[in-house]
Amino acid sequence: MTASSAAPARPPVLRRLGAPLTALAAVAAPTVYVAAVDPNAPGHYPTCPFLTLTGWWCPGCGGLRCVHALTHGDLSGALHDNAPAVLLFAVLAVLWLRWVWAAVRGGPAPRLALGARRWVLVALLLLVFTVVRNLPVGAGLAPPLV
Repeated sequence: MTASSAAPARPPVLRRLGAPLTALAAVAAPTVYVAAVDPNAPGHYPTCPFLTLTGWWCPGCGGLRCVHALTHGDLSGALHDNAPAVLLFAVLAVLWLRWVWAAVRGGPAPRLALGARRWVLVALLLLVFTVVRNLPVGAGLAPPLV
């Protein structure tokens, strides 16, 4: 067997885990800050510009409160503050675990390919969520005013 026909050597596991662990650190740092600095206490975070301009909760409103609640083990509070964010965080956690598993096994990083129809569906669901949470019937989906 010649050197040109040999399979290329895989980098060590720790090197392959570099990108997923860096991504984890990039998410963990602000999460620790939000866990420590309560978004429910006024004056720590800026007000949502969409809320300020329109008086409506945007799809992201309550996201920091949601993260704060999750870091304190309050799933029902997190769902109340921003249910789509909880779903997004769960999906991102699964995708990150798949990425770590691929890195450990030495395979390529998994790819997330959503077609145009799925992106339109996600946008429509967020639009419906935004409208409903701003109606009296959906008041339970809106975070509390601070």
